[in-house]
Amino acid sequence: MKKVTITKILIANRGEIAIRIMRTAKLMGIASVCIRTDAEPGAMYLDFADEIYDLSGEAPDIPVFLDVERLITIALKTGCDSLHPGYGFLAENAYFAQKCYENKIAFIGPSPDAIYKMGNKTVARQIALSNGIPMAMGSPGNISNEEEALKQAERIGYPVIIKAASGGGGRGMRIVRQPGEMEKMFLLASREAEKAFNDPSVFIEKYIENPKHIEFQILGDQYGNVVHLGERECSVQRKHQKLLEEAPSSALDSELREKMGSMAVIIAKAVNYYSAGTVEFLLDSDHNFYFMEMNTRIQVEHPVTEIITGIDLIEQQILIARGEAMAIRQEDVKLNGWAIECRINAEDVQAGFAPAPGKIEKLSFPEGENIRVETGVRPGSAIVASFDSMIAKLIVSGENRMDAIHNTKKALDKVWIKGTKTTLPFFRMLMRNQLFQSGDFTTAFIENDLDQFHSSSEYEETIAAWLAVKLFTEESLSDSVSSVDYEQGKEMNPWLLNKRINRF
Repeated sequence: MKKVTITKILIANRGEIAIRIMRTAKLMGIASVCIRTDAEPGAMYLDFADEIYDLSGEAPDIPVFLDVERLITIALKTGCDSLHPGYGFLAENAYFAQKCYENKIAFIGPSPDAIYKMGNKTVARQIALSNGIPMAMGSPGNISNEEEALKQAERIGYPVIIKAASGGGGRGMRIVRQPGEMEKMFLLASREAEKAFNDPSVFIEKYIENPKHIEFQILGDQYGNVVHLGERECSVQRKHQKLLEEAPSSALDSELREKMGSMAVIIAKAVNYYSAGTVEFLLDSDHNFYFMEMNTRIQVEHPVTEIITGIDLIEQQILIARGEAMAIRQEDVKLNGWAIECRINAEDVQAGFAPAPGKIEKLSFPEGENIRVETGVRPGSAIVASFDSMIAKLIVSGENRMDAIHNTKKALDKVWIKGTKTTLPFFRMLMRNQLFQSGDFTTAFIENDLDQFHSSSEYEETIAAWLAVKLFTEESLSDSVSSVDYEQGKEMNPWLLNKRINRF
C-alpha cells in the first residue's frame, strides 16, 4: 500500500467538529484550512485555522459544505493534500470521496466503495446477512410502493419500521403498527428520505419494541487489520436522534461485548473497511442483538470512546489515511472507567425538543480533570436554523457508572447558557432519575417517561434556585433583586429570581 504525505488538511465542515480535527492536526504538525461563509462570518472555528478561505459576500446556489466540486476546487487552490469531512454534510458521500482520490487529495475516511456499500442500508443488510450477522427480519430490497410495503409487512408481522435506504440520523423513518397506517407512513418516510438524502428509496424491517441502541467503534487500516474499541450506549434518544451517550454500556458483560464486537469487525472486514467507523446494533430484552447500520465516519459521540480507551480517533484516521499500519491490536484495547456525553442543544424540551435558534448572550462551562467540553460557539455566536442546533458536548468521566453520573450531575449544575432554550434542564433531571441511574432504560425512555420528569418539578426548581443564587452571588447583581427581600426573609419564587437575573 502506497503511503502518502499529509501536511495540510482542508476541513470540509464547521463548528465543534472542525475545531476537534484542527486540534489534533496541530499536535501532529499538520496545517489546517477552514472556510468562512456568510452564514457564520465570525464563527469560533475560524480562530483555530492556520488559513481561512473566505467566501464572504458570495451567495452560492448550493451551500459550500454540500458542494463537492467547490470543495475540491478550494482544496486544490489552497494547496491541501488532504481533506477531512467531519460528520454530517458530505462525510458519507461516496462520490465526494471518489473525487478527492481522482484529484490526488487524501480523503481522511474510508474508501468510496465502503462508503457506498455501508451507506446504502439495503446493500448493507445484504452484506450483513451473507456474513452471518444477526438481522431483524426485513424486505429483501427497497420497496417501491405502498402495495408492496403492505405485502412485506404482512409477511414480516407488525409492527414494522420503514427506513430510508440512504442516510441516517433518524430521518426517513416511520413506525407502522397496523395496515391502515401504511399508506400515510410510507409516503412520509419516502418524501423525507428524498428531501434529506436526495433518494426516496426505503425498505422495511421488523420493528424491535423497546430495544437498547448499542454501537461499536471500529478502526481499520489499509492492510486488512480491524479492531473494535468497545461499545457506546446510545439509548437516550428523541425522534430517533441521540441526546446522550455513554461508554461502556451497563447492559453488556464481557462475553456479550466480545460477541457483538466480533460481529462489528466481521462486517467491517467484509467491505475492506479502513479508517474510523461505527457499527450499530439493537439489543432486545433477551440480549439478542440485531445489526442496524454502519456509519462510515467519525461520530458525534466519539469522545466517550477516546476517554475510556485513551485512543485519539482523529489521529488514527489521519495515520490510516497516510497509509500507515495500525499499531493497535485487539488485545491492546482496554476499557478504563466510564464516560458520559450530553449533547447540549438549542432546543425547547417542553415543546418536544423543537429547535430554538437564537444568539448566545452568556456562556459558562465547568473545568476539571474529568470534564471535557467540545463547542463551536461563544458569547455572541448565533445558533442559526441553517445548521444543527448543537451548542456544546459536555463529556464527563468517572471510575464507574455511578461515579460518572455523580460527576456529570455536578458538571451540569455549573453550566450556564443565556440567550436560547437548551436541553440542560432535561439532562439535569435525567441525572437524578432513578430509572436512568439503574441503567434499565431503552430507546423508548423519553417517550415513556418525559412527562414524569416534568411533573416532578422539585429538581428543576431546586436547580433554578441554586443557579440563580450562585449567579447573584458571583456577579453581584445587587440591583436585579431587592436586597430587602433577603434581609427580611421573604419567600422568593426560584423561577422569578431566575427570570430577574436573566435580564442581565
